[in-house]
Amino acid sequence: MSRDYRNKRIIVWPAYIDSTLSRSEGRKVSLKFAVRKPKPEEIAEAAERLGLNPIIEESRYPRKWWEYTKRVIIDKVDSKLKTLRMICLEIKKLREERKSKFYKGS
Repeated sequence: MSRDYRNKRIIVWPAYIDSTLSRSEGRKVSLKFAVRKPKPEEIAEAAERLGLNPIIEESRYPRKWWEYTKRVIIDKVDSKLKTLRMICLEIKKLREERKSKFYKGS
């Protein structure tokens, strides 16, 4: 199915932006941008806020082919690395907003 998206869409696996993983385990962005244990739903929400039309799919991450996980497919608007960085920054904003709402609510 991913071939349908070639040159128009990109796949974002949570491992690509996970700060708890090393580069050899699949992280693509530097630790400066990476976020801790991102959920596919967070990635999709960040992509939605950036206008990237996310789709969440269940699939197998190639480095861990034996286990099912979820991936997010988004519109390609820039290079893959720049897009991943934008998503990381948006997830950090989302988490800050949630944290501030939590503290204001108590």
